[in-house]
Amino acid sequence: MTKRAQLKAAIFQYNHSNEYVSNVLGWIDQYTAAAKDPDLKNVSGKVRTVIEAALSQRGVPYSWGGGNAKGTSYGSCCSPSGKSGASIKGFDCSGLTVYAYAKVGIQLPRLAAAQAGVGLRIPARLGTGALKAGDLVFYADAPGRDATIYHVGIYLGGGQMVNAARPGTVVRLDAVNSMSGYAGGARLL
Repeated sequence: MTKRAQLKAAIFQYNHSNEYVSNVLGWIDQYTAAAKDPDLKNVSGKVRTVIEAALSQRGVPYSWGGGNAKGTSYGSCCSPSGKSGASIKGFDCSGLTVYAYAKVGIQLPRLAAAQAGVGLRIPARLGTGALKAGDLVFYADAPGRDATIYHVGIYLGGGQMVNAARPGTVVRLDAVNSMSGYAGGARLL
């Protein structure tokens, strides 16, 4: 099935739940993104340094509250789902972005919502096509209200991002559209 609408209809036919369809499509997008290495041939300078720093952390465990400008760290307790990062040395989403941007001398605030206030803001209404490699990508409970931003990734291009998604996962490549609540981006370089 080459058309997304056909794929959605087929999945819905199997299980009449929009939540199920979204979940399955999210997994398809994640596996598709992970199967392709990002094309960095046209990326250079500080943007390339940031992206390579983030990509070098693929496979590192997600740790709620984990990560800083120096690298991995033990996290804290507890995520909204009750998961503790206190015994896991790794990164959460904003810890990964703090680390990657520190490699080019940019100090980011620790929380994703605060990171949205740094650099040139790219409104969600412009769509993901307005993003460039190295941009921060945000997700919110109420897109349009930056105070509700709960997640950040680093855009690679081609619809992909480096992502420390959630407890129980590792730093990995994901499709930008694999998460709901796209809230735009920010360009720091």
